[in-house]
Amino acid sequence: MPIKVENVVANAKFAEEFDLSLIESKLDGAEYDRKKFPGLVYRVKQPKAAFLIFGTGKVVCTGAKSVDDVRTVIENMAKKLRSMGVPVVEHPEFTVQNIVATANLGVGLDLNAIAIGLGLENIEYEPEQFPGLVYRLQEPKVVALIFGSGKIVLTGGKSPEELEIAACKIITELESMGLL
Repeated sequence: MPIKVENVVANAKFAEEFDLSLIESKLDGAEYDRKKFPGLVYRVKQPKAAFLIFGTGKVVCTGAKSVDDVRTVIENMAKKLRSMGVPVVEHPEFTVQNIVATANLGVGLDLNAIAIGLGLENIEYEPEQFPGLVYRLQEPKVVALIFGSGKIVLTGGKSPEELEIAACKIITELESMGLL
């Protein structure tokens, strides 16, 4: 089943510290209001992503659609800051914290039967509270939101491959119970 990566969240250490007020004054479109949020927010269009830049020199990148896009926007951001006279490490290393992907089984699902079939240990299903079934896989350590429409949201993976493995595991389990 093909998955579609919707969001990659990564963090990096750009410097020992940043003067966020200085960066805001030089970086067109940057938003910084320390009363509302301790970091500076900056959005880029190509590839699309957003940055949270903190005074500690740490940066969080979110909204990218692939790990390659994260690599590109982090390098571009580091270059942009350097060009403004802000010291930044050469080629900042980043760590992927979370990837969110979606998949579509293409068939409707009986969530009650799935909840019973998968057991109570790793499942949360309270249709009065939330229309999806929450399935916490142990290996890979991924959380799947499974909906009656056959759509699945996978989160918590550190790589697209982990999310693909989780999707395949879910399909195998549903097929083995005769629910797919």
